[in-house]
Formats: sequence, C-alpha cells, structure tokens
Amino acid sequence: MHHESGVDGQTHEDTNVTDSFELPGVPDAFQRLWTPHRLAYIKGGQGQFNKQEDCPFCAAPARSDQESLIVHRGSSAYVVLNLFPYNPGHLLVCPYRHVPDYTDITSEETVEIAQLTQTAMHALRNVARPTGFNLGMNQGVTGGAGIASHLHQHVVPRWSGDGNFFPIIAQTKAITQTLDEVRAQLAAAWEEASATPTDAGAGDAE
Repeated sequence: MHHESGVDGQTHEDTNVTDSFELPGVPDAFQRLWTPHRLAYIKGGQGQFNKQEDCPFCAAPARSDQESLIVHRGSSAYVVLNLFPYNPGHLLVCPYRHVPDYTDITSEETVEIAQLTQTAMHALRNVARPTGFNLGMNQGVTGGAGIASHLHQHVVPRWSGDGNFFPIIAQTKAITQTLDEVRAQLAAAWEEASATPTDAGAGDAE
C-alpha cells in the first residue's frame, strides 16, 4: 500500500505512532506488527503487579464479564481469557484472592480450580475441537510467570501444526478470532460443559 511521505521519509500515518526519540530510520523489507498494549508490561516490569491494588487479576472481577473477558465466575475462582493468548481460547483460571503460590491456596480453592480447569477443557472441546492441551502454572519470576504475585492456571488448547515457523522464527503468533468472539462462544458453552461427566474426558475430542 502506498502512503504519501513527508520530508523526513515518514508517512503521515507514521507520525501518529513515532516515539519521542525521533531517530532516523533505514528502510528494510520487514513487516512489523505493532503491540503498544504490551508497553505497560515492558516498562513497569514484574514489580508493578506486586500489590493487590495494581493487580489485573484482582481488578478483573469488579468489571463486567465482557469488559474483563471473563468466561465464568465460580465461588472462589474465575475463568478469564488470556489477553496475550498463545492460541485462540487460551484461558486462565484464577483464585479471587491475591496469592502468589500454589501452596497458598485453600483446599476449597484447589478443588474449584481443578474443576474449572476440567470444565474449561470440555467447553473448548465443544467449541473448537482442539486435539490437545497444555495445562500449567508458572511459579515465580524465575519460573516464567508473567504476573508472579497472583496465581493463575493456564489452559491452552492445541491443534496439530499450530507451532509453525511463524512464532519460532518471527516471535509472532497469528490469532484467528477476536477475544470478545471467543469469550462469547465459551461462555455460551460453559453450562453444557459443566454438566459433562469428568470421566467422559478424551471422548469429547473425537
């Protein structure tokens, strides 16, 4: 696509997103996907979410399901879409309490997080037919947790061929659906999924 360039070689559209350094650039062949929404995480680092009042997982339940991308609210934990998904339907199961470690949660929270994880898998199978899942908790900064101060369980649906060259070489992941579309589909499927017997398991994927 051709854009009219200014005197400095920038397009008029570029001037709206150029940073304050105003450094000269060298044209190249690379396409760039701009992700300014990640700037808060990059600039603030891990320390910005240490306190409960700054934690997005604590703030989310206070807003509407649509605004916070919440799929289901339980008694002691809730299910929310990951804002930066690895795959479409990447869910997080979070306790309402602001606790960092798996050993910090109560028996009731442990049971409900496990049950919500199972229901999330059933719902994803009903909606998107994944052929596999990655489940896990990254504990602590050194364990790879993006927000280490608030425990969250990842539920990542997987399909054959979803780990292609694009994320490996280009550090870029193509997501085929908008988050609000995925949230609406999973929320609608949740009631049926919660009634699925836990021993049905892998049969849902067939």
